[in-house]
Amino acid sequence: MESQAGFTVAMGAALITMVLAYIVIFTEVIHRSSAAVAGAVVMIGVGSLMGFYSQSEAVMAIDANTMFLLISMMMMVVMLRPTGGFEYLAIKIAKASGRDPKRLLVFLCMAVSVISMFLDNVTTVLIFAPLTVLITRLLNINPLPYLMAEAMLSNIGGASTLVGDPPNIMIGSAGGIDFLSFMLHMFPVISLVWFSTVGLVLYQFRDYLSQPITVDLDLDESKAIKQPAALKKTLFALSVTIVLFFIHHHFHLFPSYVAFIGAALALVLVRPDPEPLYGEMEWSVLVFFAGLFVIVGGVEASGLLGLVGAELADFAQQEGQLLLACLLLMWVAAILSAIVDNIPFTVTMIPIVQGLEAQGVPVLPLWWALAIGVGVGGNGSHIGATANVICVSESERCGLPEARITPLLWLRKGLPMMVFSLVVASLAFSGGFEYLK
Repeated sequence: MESQAGFTVAMGAALITMVLAYIVIFTEVIHRSSAAVAGAVVMIGVGSLMGFYSQSEAVMAIDANTMFLLISMMMMVVMLRPTGGFEYLAIKIAKASGRDPKRLLVFLCMAVSVISMFLDNVTTVLIFAPLTVLITRLLNINPLPYLMAEAMLSNIGGASTLVGDPPNIMIGSAGGIDFLSFMLHMFPVISLVWFSTVGLVLYQFRDYLSQPITVDLDLDESKAIKQPAALKKTLFALSVTIVLFFIHHHFHLFPSYVAFIGAALALVLVRPDPEPLYGEMEWSVLVFFAGLFVIVGGVEASGLLGLVGAELADFAQQEGQLLLACLLLMWVAAILSAIVDNIPFTVTMIPIVQGLEAQGVPVLPLWWALAIGVGVGGNGSHIGATANVICVSESERCGLPEARITPLLWLRKGLPMMVFSLVVASLAFSGGFEYLK
C-alpha cells in the first residue's frame, strides 16, 4: 500500500465506510454498540476485498490494553456499589457544595482533573460517574452537566502529565521525555485551557445550574455504609491498584495488567457472587469500543492516517515554519481525535516526528503540540474519548430521560468547547514557544 504517495481508492473506501458507520452512531438509528459492530463487519469485508485490511489485522486493531483496563476497573466499581461507599462520598460532597450547583460542578471538575493527572482518566471517570449520579440524586438536580463536564475536564487534566493519558506515555517514551520535564512544559498551557474551559462550561450549562438546591441535607453519611468489611477489602485492592498506576511505567507493566492485579485481589478478598457481578458490568460499552477499534484500524491500515502525517511532516521541514507546523499538528490531531481514537494517530505520528529529528528538525515542540491536540480533541464528540463514552453510558443508566446525553447534544456543547480550548492552547503555545523549544 502506498500510504504516502497520494490519496488512494483504498483510503477512500475506508473513509466512506467509517463515515457511514459514524452517521449511524450519531443519528442513533440503532444503538451505538450495534452500529459499531455492523461498521466493523463492513470495514473488514471491504478491506479484505480490496486487500488493505485482513481479519487478523482487525483482531490486532482491538486495543486489548484499553479493553482489559476497562473490564478490571468495572469489576472493582461494581464490587464497591453495594457496600455504600459511593453513598458515603456522595453525602460528604453534597454537604461540601453548600447547596450551590456551580460550586459542586467546580469541585467535581477539580477533583477529576487533579486525579486524572496521576491516574488514568478512564479509571477516574469510571469511579466518579456513578458517584456523580448519586450526588445529583441526593440534591434532586440533573446530572447531565456534571457528567459532561467531568469527562471533558478529565481529558484536559490527563493531558498535562506523562501518565495521565496513554498517548502521553507513548510520546514520552518515543521522545525520551521524563515525567518532570513533561509536566513542566505541558502544565502551564493545560492550566490556561483548564480555567478557560471551566468558565465556558459554567456559561454553557448556566440554565442547568441556575436553580438553587433546596433539598434538606441533614443526612448521616456514617449510616450509608452497608457492607463495611467488603468496602475495606475493595478499597484496599483499589489502593494497591492506584499505587501501581503511579509507578507501573518504571517496571514496564501495562496499565491493564495493573488493573487486573487489583481486580484479582478484590475478587479473592471479597469473593462476590459472579452472576450479579458480571451482570452489572457495562458490556455494551466494551462491545462498542471493540467495534470502534476495528473501524479505526481499517482507516489506519488504508494508509490515510499516514498520508495526513506525511503532509504535516513536509510542512514542518520548511524553513521558518516550525511554529505553524506545531499549531497545524495540534489542530489536526485534535480534529482526528474527535473522530477516531487518539492512539492510532499518535502511533502513526511518532515515527514521522522521529524521522524529522533524524533530519535535524527540533522536534520537542512537535511532541508538545501532539500531546495537546490528542488530549483536548477528544472533547469534540461523545465518542472522541473513552471517558466520554463512560459518562454517556452512565447518563443512560441512571434512568432519567432529561439526563440522557445524546450525540447531538454533545456536539452542540462539546465541539465549541474543543475549538475554544484549542484557540486558548494555540495562543498559550505561541506565546511560550521559545520556552517549549
